[in-house]
Amino acid sequence: MGNFKGHALPGSFFLLFGLWWSVKYPLKYVCRKNKNACYLGSRAGFQRLEFIEGIVKAVFALIGMIAEQFVPDGPHLKLYNYEAKHWDHLMNWQHATMYLFYGISGLVDIVAHGTNALPVALDRMMLSLAVFIEGFLFYYHIHGRAMLDFHVHQLLLVAIFGAAFCIFLEVFFRGSIVLEMLRTSLCILQGSWLWQIGFVLYPPNGRLEWNQMDHNNMMFLTMCYCWHYAFAFLILAMNYTIVSWLVRSKIKQAQSVEMGLLKTAERDQESEDEI
Repeated sequence: MGNFKGHALPGSFFLLFGLWWSVKYPLKYVCRKNKNACYLGSRAGFQRLEFIEGIVKAVFALIGMIAEQFVPDGPHLKLYNYEAKHWDHLMNWQHATMYLFYGISGLVDIVAHGTNALPVALDRMMLSLAVFIEGFLFYYHIHGRAMLDFHVHQLLLVAIFGAAFCIFLEVFFRGSIVLEMLRTSLCILQGSWLWQIGFVLYPPNGRLEWNQMDHNNMMFLTMCYCWHYAFAFLILAMNYTIVSWLVRSKIKQAQSVEMGLLKTAERDQESEDEI
């Protein structure tokens, strides 16, 4: 992850999941209020989505682990260099460990929603643990860095530990749209901020590098972090509005069809009575 692509890859994973959740949870909430509005409003429908989500999460985690190990300058599964007598590419190993726990979370989702072998609440518990492990690794990952490098990763920790705590609450308050949307916003924030870190620390295409010791850069990036979170809420608001409008439109169409069928049935009954 010590380059631009290394931050863009996990950032893309978090953004994809955040964008998916920004559609899934409003749909689940609106369908729960209007159970006859859509097929996915059934418990079985959303359980299938959770199962598929677990598969995607496990696949993404596997891709991340392989990328961290087998990039040209990666460790290639070698943890210790016996010739030079030092640990080998520990940064890559830490990132692979992060992906490992997300992979375990995906497997738990598959088992919990595909069978009756595990309690359903264990999926949130394992996801909370995976996010916490990510923050735990990052906390000891940034010691000794330059001031700006340390600061942007410190801001990332706010989103990570906030999401871990939010998901932990979901273990006890499952189905809370407030917690689900908060988790989604923090996931989008984490994804977009990883991209921002990539642009700041490893500017692509030979762009001008940021001054790592300039306090004004820290002030700007702190403000920029807040803009990223505002952008996350904007995405949530837009997707919630679109999903609500689509479901309500479907309800109106269904009601119009029902009224048309009812009127046709009444006319047929009147014709039979006249005969």
